[in-house]
Amino acid sequence: MQRKTWDIFCRIVDNFGDIGVCWRLAKQLAHEHGLQVRLFVDDLQVASKIIPIINFNKNNQVIDNIEIINFNCEAEPAEVVIEAFACGLPENYQERMTETTIWVNLEYLSAENWVADFHAKHSKIGKLTRHFYFPGFNENTGGLIREADIVGCHSDFCRNDESALKVSLFCYANAPLEALFHALSRGAQKVAVYAPLTDALQIIAPFFGQKTFNAGDVLSKNQLTLSVLPFLKQAEYDALLRDCDLNFVRGEDSWVRAIWAGKPFIWQPYVQSENAHITKLNAFLDVFYGGDTLPCEAHRYWSADRWSDEIWQEYLDNLSTIRTTTQVKSQQLMQQTDLATKLVDFCMRLEFCIKP
Repeated sequence: MQRKTWDIFCRIVDNFGDIGVCWRLAKQLAHEHGLQVRLFVDDLQVASKIIPIINFNKNNQVIDNIEIINFNCEAEPAEVVIEAFACGLPENYQERMTETTIWVNLEYLSAENWVADFHAKHSKIGKLTRHFYFPGFNENTGGLIREADIVGCHSDFCRNDESALKVSLFCYANAPLEALFHALSRGAQKVAVYAPLTDALQIIAPFFGQKTFNAGDVLSKNQLTLSVLPFLKQAEYDALLRDCDLNFVRGEDSWVRAIWAGKPFIWQPYVQSENAHITKLNAFLDVFYGGDTLPCEAHRYWSADRWSDEIWQEYLDNLSTIRTTTQVKSQQLMQQTDLATKLVDFCMRLEFCIKP
């Protein structure tokens, strides 16, 4: 019998990535699988960027049929507890959990070879069993987040730029933005960049002679036009990715959405110690591009702060080939079972292993 009550715990560490993934998962579990979902969040103010109608002065509220609760509020445990990204559970909540509670740690996404070996393993913590669920890019892992209605509407942002190469930009502050914007402005092709307003984007304001950006600003320099967008709702951002010709993405949530958009993209992983993020990047490039060095170089140069006019032009010259490769791989991944469905099935199978 399927367990109907699910709690998801999320600590917002990387600004929007953690809450972005958790909110998508919560919605899919509730809407497609008919589950009663509570989402516990430690920073409701940051969460309001992803869930705009959230009231961060309330400890408990219902949005889109999901109960959103302040992380440390007292609550009786659900039948299934999802600990997102090893965030840790509130002590008083964990103490109330029993041997029959299904406790799953949802790990970060990676294409590294070891992921399949560690997926679905478990460890004992006192009387409790903690299971490890690893998203991934093959059927031996936990899959990728993908809603049933993944193909949705298109955006209104790009309608006036049919003659330009349309580029979306969402990156971390350590991205080589100045080098990118110089290359875009000096290139042979007209480029229209659409960038949600973030602290990282503000770094490039002096390039346009500005001290700061505001949502709604439209600035131009030679071949480049930048449209500064407000921070978008998830559905709006997904639509922007589908409408653009090239997407610069970061972290986990926008990375996966770029894959589903089926358009060429350049991914910037979150920086980790000992260059672990580069290992993660290379593993993904091997899986997604199958050893094709052409698109891989741009990803590597972007994450290594080594962007140049030459890299940009080479990418442009081969954009049509990269587009075809991306579309084919996106369609292949869409044939796999999605993460939420696999997670529900995983927890149902665990149910049969639990003694009453």
